[in-house]
Amino acid sequence: MKTAVVICPGRGTYNAGELGYLARHFPDPAMLAAFDAQRAAAGQETLTALDGAAKFSPATHTRGDNASGLIFAASLGDYLSIDRERIEIVAVTGNSMGWYSALACGGALAPQDGFRTANTMGTLMQDALIGGQMIYPWMDEDWVPDAARKRELLERVARIGAAPDRQLYLSIDLGGMLVLAGDAAGLDAFEQAVGEQATARVQQRFPMRLANHAAFHTAMQEPVAARGRALIDRSLFGQPHTPLIDGQGRIWWPEASDTGALYDYTLGAQVTQCYDFTRAVTVAAREFAPDLFVVLGPGTTLGGAVAQSLIVAGWENMAGKQDFRRVQDRSGLLVSMGMAEQRAIVA
Repeated sequence: MKTAVVICPGRGTYNAGELGYLARHFPDPAMLAAFDAQRAAAGQETLTALDGAAKFSPATHTRGDNASGLIFAASLGDYLSIDRERIEIVAVTGNSMGWYSALACGGALAPQDGFRTANTMGTLMQDALIGGQMIYPWMDEDWVPDAARKRELLERVARIGAAPDRQLYLSIDLGGMLVLAGDAAGLDAFEQAVGEQATARVQQRFPMRLANHAAFHTAMQEPVAARGRALIDRSLFGQPHTPLIDGQGRIWWPEASDTGALYDYTLGAQVTQCYDFTRAVTVAAREFAPDLFVVLGPGTTLGGAVAQSLIVAGWENMAGKQDFRRVQDRSGLLVSMGMAEQRAIVA
């Protein structure tokens, strides 16, 4: 039996290629029907209808009030599909809204309560849609860490954000990427600042604005966090049955967690402060030393950030992309359940 840390993806992972993911993979029809009932009662289109649409619609499927429910259900379904006779899950973590999925996978929230939390927060963020997000890399295409480059970019973000007429923050520390969030003036100022350099469009894609994304994990989301606390009761939160690693690298241990503090973090700092995914993966590696890192679906885009985070951590002496490929070829360290050939390794 192999040990595994399970990683739940966040927003932006249910795209055209994932249409029909729930129909293909969700293992519990009664549970999915209960999720649908929650959405129908709230006047929302059901997950079954969204997932079964004839065509993927970015305007519909990437909205926070739809994407959060789809992603939560896909991730939980994948978690339930892991073969426990072959895989021992030693810890669970996630990226951004993947924290809500992690809470349900790890047992701190019952599945229906986890769905209610993810769907409620996604809807509140969509309704408010405060600010926006963009991605910018601090690693090169070979995934070689450049600490000076990262420090320079973060100092630039801090200078822009300190101006009285704009807001800009580090939203997610995502492996070799910085996810930045702010108001239009702050995001525009960053684009202008990096555009003055010769490497303005690095790796042909960046800086990249994220459609239908608000300024997650910043102080700008405090109204959303407050509304979430008003709608989601702390009594829903219980002891996890599996260790959980949050966006600050804190471990929530079974039978030893302060459930009130877990609620306060989830509907407080998790919403309004930077989410350090890199640290979460680093802690997962160093504290649990798993045989595998299993990234749940939907999508496959989080795998690169996991690999980059392990490189930052110096895990198995990896210092760049070629080292990761060597380790991956030897041990199959990273498993992405969104890829059919890798899914079969654990499901």
